[in-house]
Amino acid sequence: MNARSDWVRTVWRAVGWFGVALLIYLSLMRNPPSLEMEGGDKLQHIAAYAVLTWWLAQLWLERAQRRWLALGLLALGIGLEFAQTLTPYRTFSIADMGADAIGIAVGWLAAPPRLPSLLSVLQRELAPTS
Repeated sequence: MNARSDWVRTVWRAVGWFGVALLIYLSLMRNPPSLEMEGGDKLQHIAAYAVLTWWLAQLWLERAQRRWLALGLLALGIGLEFAQTLTPYRTFSIADMGADAIGIAVGWLAAPPRLPSLLSVLQRELAPTS
């Protein structure tokens, strides 16, 4: 690795953590944005967890690391559903947990090596040429 490659990886990690923080915020805010269609809420859950899993999976390529990532995101989704019961304006939903799990599976399947690693492409493209 070189300095640019390390920088790209650091930015990638920061964006991933920002995504986690944004997910937490949106899950606990009073009036989150919503898709005005039947099942829109579940599609939002699937999309959010799929993108986060796909994004973060590019940082951790080993199977064991990815298992921990998936379990961690699933625990986050479950924890957020319980946290919502502590607010007077949000509700607990087992269906949301299921949508989170589907999103995690989609993100896992879309992550490298099945699809190319965008992180690796950026690291390669930004590497100095000799």
